[in-house]
Amino acid sequence: MDRIWHSVAFRLALICGALVIASVFLFSTVFYFATIGVMARTIDGKINAISNRLTDDAQIHGLNSVAQRIEHTLTDGVDSDTEILLLTDPNGLKLAGNIAGWSDRTAPLNQMIDRVVMRSSGLSPSRVFLHRLNDGALLIVGRDMHDINEIRILISRAVLIGGVLAVLLAVIGTLIFRKEIEKRISSIRHATIDIEAGNLSRRIPVSGTPDEFDRLSSDINRMLDRIQHLMEGVRHVSNIIAHNLRTPLGLIRGHLEESMRGPRDTEKLEAAGEFAIEEIDNLITVLEKLLQIAEAESSTRRQPFGQVSIHDVVTNLLELYDAAAEEMGVTIIADIKGDLYIAGDKDLLAGILANLIDNALKYAGSPAVIKISATQHGDFICLIVEDNGPGIPEEERLKVIQKFYRFNRQTRGSGLGLSIVAAFTQLHNGSMDIEDAEPGFRVRITLPISASPTLPNGNEISPLLT
Repeated sequence: MDRIWHSVAFRLALICGALVIASVFLFSTVFYFATIGVMARTIDGKINAISNRLTDDAQIHGLNSVAQRIEHTLTDGVDSDTEILLLTDPNGLKLAGNIAGWSDRTAPLNQMIDRVVMRSSGLSPSRVFLHRLNDGALLIVGRDMHDINEIRILISRAVLIGGVLAVLLAVIGTLIFRKEIEKRISSIRHATIDIEAGNLSRRIPVSGTPDEFDRLSSDINRMLDRIQHLMEGVRHVSNIIAHNLRTPLGLIRGHLEESMRGPRDTEKLEAAGEFAIEEIDNLITVLEKLLQIAEAESSTRRQPFGQVSIHDVVTNLLELYDAAAEEMGVTIIADIKGDLYIAGDKDLLAGILANLIDNALKYAGSPAVIKISATQHGDFICLIVEDNGPGIPEEERLKVIQKFYRFNRQTRGSGLGLSIVAAFTQLHNGSMDIEDAEPGFRVRITLPISASPTLPNGNEISPLLT
């Protein structure tokens, strides 16, 4: 019982059932008092009206006129079975009416009271109004309440039966409601237990109805897709890192070991030391790039996004690469359409373009032309870096984004440049496309001008939560 009470589904179902019962009870109470109340007010109003007419008649024409009018009323066939009338003289003797008399001297005057009176047909539960005329005569006007009491009993029974049925339906509905909620929650719990056990491919079933549980399940499934993708990426990168570190470390060890054999040759030791330093620097560069990718893929920012001028970023990069490009016989052309601004991280945007320029300088050959262009299309800015080099085959274009993948093994590099570009682009909620420049290689980066709503750690807020 304690486990059931601590169940959220049970408490929610209990609250809903209690609200249903309370609503039915309130409706029944209002219906009962409204129905009986209207009937009672109608009867009281009619009794008052008759009493007033007879009182006026007594003041104008006397008691005999009232007695005749009472006898006429009792024999006219209109409400004769329910009317109660009595007129007595000041001494209490009956002058007219359909009840034997009135012996209760303590009954209050000029107000409605409920009494059982004796009529010719027997005892009658009645509602009566007593009024003392100016000469001391007593006028009693009332109505038999037998039919009203039957209606009251009928309504009470109907309300009672309706209340019992409402309670039963509320209990059944509560059980069904609890069972349905626990069923949906149970599917989520079983999936999470399976995932916790290591089955990252497990997903929460979605019924197809756009309710809260389906939206929650879809959100969790998307999160699990992302986690599985990241885990697979971590395993893949770990394997590649182990392979890529083992080779240079083995070379470093081999050179150092070779330099230590035989006589101590200073030049040989210096060469081995320089080789080791160069390879270690390359490893440090690879690790720094991996940290940049990890930072971008985890959606953490080094600083809040702000307004960044594309023109300033491109101009600074041209100044940085101008000398190196001239030495390699490469021409870099910039074409910026208008004064373009974007909400982003200036360093990361510069990193995107810098890696694309580095990539073009490595693989375009000499002489070559590298073109950087930026244009605005609606709410997006399109950055394009292209060259007129040999390019790459279509089947290789998706592979070059993978970490450590190098299409041209003859050129030194880590194979992380385009992976960094893809990660930084994703951090800005943009898209990256690799195209054939005919001839050459073209990378198109499309970025939204405005930053998307984000959580404190930089993750984009799901549209279902906004």
